[in-house]
Amino acid sequence: MAVDYTVIVVYLAGMLAMGWWGMRRARSKSDFLVAGRRLGPVMYSGTMAAIVLGGASTIGGVGLGYQYGLSGAWMVFTIGLGLLALSVFFSARIARLKVYTVSEMLDLRYGGRAGVISGVVMWAYTLMLAVTSTIAYATIFDVLFDMNRTLAIVLGGSIVVAYSTLGGMWSITLTDMVQFVVKTIGVLLLLLPIAVVKAGGFGEMKAKLPTGYFDPLGIGGETIFTYVLIYTFGMLIGQDIWQRVFTAGSDRTARWGGTVAGTYCLVYAVAGAVIGTAAKVLYPNLGSPDDAFATIVKDELPVGVRGLVLAAALAAVMSTSSGALIACATVANNDIWSRLRGAARDRDDEGGHDEVRGNRVFILVMGIGVIVTAIALNNVVEALTVAYNLLVGGLLVPILGGLLWKRGTAQGALASVIVGGLAVVGLMATYGILANEPVYYGLLLSLAAYVTVSLATPPTDAAVLAAWRDRLAGRGAPERASEPVAAHQ
Repeated sequence: MAVDYTVIVVYLAGMLAMGWWGMRRARSKSDFLVAGRRLGPVMYSGTMAAIVLGGASTIGGVGLGYQYGLSGAWMVFTIGLGLLALSVFFSARIARLKVYTVSEMLDLRYGGRAGVISGVVMWAYTLMLAVTSTIAYATIFDVLFDMNRTLAIVLGGSIVVAYSTLGGMWSITLTDMVQFVVKTIGVLLLLLPIAVVKAGGFGEMKAKLPTGYFDPLGIGGETIFTYVLIYTFGMLIGQDIWQRVFTAGSDRTARWGGTVAGTYCLVYAVAGAVIGTAAKVLYPNLGSPDDAFATIVKDELPVGVRGLVLAAALAAVMSTSSGALIACATVANNDIWSRLRGAARDRDDEGGHDEVRGNRVFILVMGIGVIVTAIALNNVVEALTVAYNLLVGGLLVPILGGLLWKRGTAQGALASVIVGGLAVVGLMATYGILANEPVYYGLLLSLAAYVTVSLATPPTDAAVLAAWRDRLAGRGAPERASEPVAAHQ
């Protein structure tokens, strides 16, 4: 394992070096939180794919393939569909808003009165997303070094907190680009063909497994529908995803770069399911489907390749973890703390040193909180389900309603967030956290509250809507006109 250990150590050291290099570029709030809003299509596509394809998509996607066969691709496939929908229909408009958070968008659209509660909901979602990603370090480091769970979480989490705190989004962008390359080589170009060959090829796989393993809908229509509600719609409104859209250097980059990333996710989904299906042939009696990835990597790959593929799994976890962490810190600072202390929202300043320092402190504090919570938490699936249910049930309707329906009002948005959020929590207590009903009924109640209250209250002030339309068109943005927009490849 010495060669494999060397590959991993070099990879982790490289992540820290990228963080240090990114620190030199983070000179303003815009640099630190959204990479100066000037990423070109290559970096934008790679980093967007990296943020959405995390440990759940890699280890969990292979596990679903082990359990259900090719239809196990649906979870990651719906993530790709969501990213495609966001990129094609909404990303250009979102990028033109020149904001930092989803709640700021709601403030602009509804007149400054809808972002407070939404900020708390979004913060809870990003926190749980960061926590669940951090917990995944325990699985990977256990395979690598037979390491204690707590020590693994502290080690992996500390590296992510370090490079994220140093350079903010610039560091995360640089590390995510490396992680995208490592994942592509490790999972798609190495693990996928080796797993299929070791399993005897597709003919042998079909001969040894039930026909249901090759049914595209074998996982069940209701499960697929739930994935669409949670993951496809979740991609449309998550702060961690929007914050990457804000980094795009142009409308074209946001639209086409995101489309490339979404297409890559579809390919990644199928690859994970095929690897899991191959693992079922090789190891038909594993204790847990989620053990399939680690088992096939540990037992079937040659020295060196094994280290690179495990680095790919580590890259998947780190990219999601760092993206969720900076999103969590940005929401905590910009949408919660600044409101609690009554501070006016700051624009980008010429130097930006105070803003950078303040956001750096929030990333460090939130990072420590994430690590501590990850150590204390055991049930990852339940935590992630709660996060996505709150996000979709509470925020999907007011966000998409604000983008698509001009009659929506601030009162309607607040009612939608409160009713949808409380309904989801109450229904999870009644039906169980992992049940499908909470997100179904919570979303319907949120929609009903939004439409009913919006129609029962006066329309949004015409001046607010005019300012909103100007921002959507790219006019009236608060950032300096001299902000460079050259695309960085």
